[in-house]
Amino acid sequence: MQKLTIGFIGNGKSTNRYHSPFILTRSDKMTIKTIYARHLDKTDWPRIDNVRYTDDLKEVLHDPDIDVIIVTTPHNAHASYARRVLEAGKHCVVEKPFVPTSAEARELFALAEEKGLMLQCYQNRRFDSDFLTVQKVIESGKLGDLLELEMHFDYYRPEVPENIHEFRPEWSYLYGHGCHTLDQVISYFGRPDRIHYDVRQLLGEGRMNDYFDLDLYYGILKVSVKSSYFRVKSRPSFVVYGKKGMFEKYAKDRQEADLKKFYLPKDHADFGLDSPEDYGTLIYMDENGYHEEKVPSVRGDYARYYDALYETLINGAPQLVRPEETILQLEILETGVKNMH
Repeated sequence: MQKLTIGFIGNGKSTNRYHSPFILTRSDKMTIKTIYARHLDKTDWPRIDNVRYTDDLKEVLHDPDIDVIIVTTPHNAHASYARRVLEAGKHCVVEKPFVPTSAEARELFALAEEKGLMLQCYQNRRFDSDFLTVQKVIESGKLGDLLELEMHFDYYRPEVPENIHEFRPEWSYLYGHGCHTLDQVISYFGRPDRIHYDVRQLLGEGRMNDYFDLDLYYGILKVSVKSSYFRVKSRPSFVVYGKKGMFEKYAKDRQEADLKKFYLPKDHADFGLDSPEDYGTLIYMDENGYHEEKVPSVRGDYARYYDALYETLINGAPQLVRPEETILQLEILETGVKNMH
């Protein structure tokens, strides 16, 4: 089997928590050769065996063995690094938020097309267990025609907005967390007919954006994407209403919680798995009357992003995350912060 050889620009939380643990579960398909870090003496994360670490960017950009470079720096540097990767003739994956503006995204995708290269945003949360389970329930048909879907990404972290005393659009809560949930909506439902924006600075003008509630309309269906830093008790991860029933799931995907404990997929067969108490509840009516049942969760697996990347770069499959989806998401983020109150 032909292997994909990967390099990284950035050696922080993203590389070590959200990328490398999943690449390492696909050692038959891909290998990490080199990781570039500006400061090699930083030891926040243990080094990966058999990987070269360098503070010379050229070692990653100009290594003929490396097929694709993953950019995991702070997102204000994404555009400049992505451009350098493409100009060096390498395929490129960029963490989310992709870049600050849709205009920059269009320029980068045009450059990739001109050079015959793949450029793609890293949207691993398409493979969240809760999101996959919602799809399974919708596709069962038991809800009937869909009317409303609510998705919540809540925290109780008041210290975050309280310690920030300026507003910068690209560092807003909408950019930082809407980049997860909005992609889920776009990937499954496509481009909405229209959007209503409620994006706020709860601590007042000039402070960070710390709340958002976006309604995306698809015919009669309304999809609401909601997040706040001030939720002592989180709302359900997903609630879906149809003409015949509803589905509610409180528990979020467990992969991130396991990763934070260094409970890694390569070493643990039950990594990311929901327990039965985390299953969602489906309630619906049919010709036999009322039904209420627990729905076993679909297994989430961020490595599936890398399976798709392999198929694109080795076997010529279409990109998992299409350029137009990334541009649409950035247009929504840009519009949202302009409509803030």
